[in-house]
Amino acid sequence: MAARPGRWDTLEMEPPRHDDTRARTYHRLQLALSLAGLVTSAAYLVLLLETGAVGALTERLARGHWPWWLQLATVLVGLSAVYRLVTLPLSYLGGFWLPRRFGLLHQPFLRWLWDATKAALLGAALGLLAVEIVYALLRTTPWWWLWGAAIFFVGYALLALVAPVWLVPLFYRLTPLSDEPLRTRLLALAARVGVAVTGAWVVDQSRKSRTANAAVTGLGRTRRILLFDTLLREFIPDEVEAVLAHELAHQLHGDIRRGLLVQGALTLGSFWIADWGLRAGSRMLGLAGPADIAGLPLFGLILLVVGLLAMPLANGWSRHVEREADRFALQTIPHPGAFIGAMERLATLNLAERDPHPLEEFLLYSHPSIGRRIAYARQFLHT
Repeated sequence: MAARPGRWDTLEMEPPRHDDTRARTYHRLQLALSLAGLVTSAAYLVLLLETGAVGALTERLARGHWPWWLQLATVLVGLSAVYRLVTLPLSYLGGFWLPRRFGLLHQPFLRWLWDATKAALLGAALGLLAVEIVYALLRTTPWWWLWGAAIFFVGYALLALVAPVWLVPLFYRLTPLSDEPLRTRLLALAARVGVAVTGAWVVDQSRKSRTANAAVTGLGRTRRILLFDTLLREFIPDEVEAVLAHELAHQLHGDIRRGLLVQGALTLGSFWIADWGLRAGSRMLGLAGPADIAGLPLFGLILLVVGLLAMPLANGWSRHVEREADRFALQTIPHPGAFIGAMERLATLNLAERDPHPLEEFLLYSHPSIGRRIAYARQFLHT
């Protein structure tokens, strides 16, 4: 698929008008659904602790002489299945009904359900593996939190390495970029800034949604450029180049590596706090110790609270990284004004809230708001 013809210095640069009122309504509804999901998750974990349901199930499995790892897997699968059932209405409303009502999603329900099922199964498999590793370490060493964080760091790196090759194709069809002039231009940009990529690929996002994006994913030999076909259809080449320059900045600045380190540090901190919480909580609840499977809901509740407290910190770091990438893109592309056009089109296609409340942006946004990014670009153009 080829990008829209035209250059930034022609009349074709005019971006579409953005309906911020509609975007604000959409995001308020999504936020309400997210808060409902958060409350539901916390209530579910507290209910499990109050009723002692996990302990009763574990004791029953133990009487059957099941090995601990199979007891853990059975309990986790059962709890996850009930949770999925309880939160199914919220998943449907937030993942299908609301995006479809606001024109973001046009994927048929059964295909959406199939994608959601694949994502749930993949998440469940990775989650089960993670919990088994954690409880194996809990049973083995008091330093489980340190070893667990180290193992998880390696896991994060492996996922970043294989995601473009194994995971992305589970949900999208990837085809080589056939627009030769654009392909040459984008690969030349990558070479000019010093980022080695294996090629440029088109993601068939238009089968599902109107949203647009681009990425440079993978590590080493799996690093490649991914372009949504919606981006190519709606953006002129100068704007595509502006978006890619931002993504290349993440690779050039080592943001993937830095992100892994930040994620590893947050995991280490979360596990350290969880270790303290499990030891204190197991005494209060009369459990056999931190490794008691009956304490699984307590573990989940601790991680939920720690994750909420750490979210502003993680998002603040992410916004800093994104601002650096914006600056690099503006300094690199031949037509810096194309960055503004790209932001305007992304806001319209993705129904982004242009100027959210500062507190909402501080707590929830991993990127600076579109309004801030455009204001920064305009200031750059006048310096």
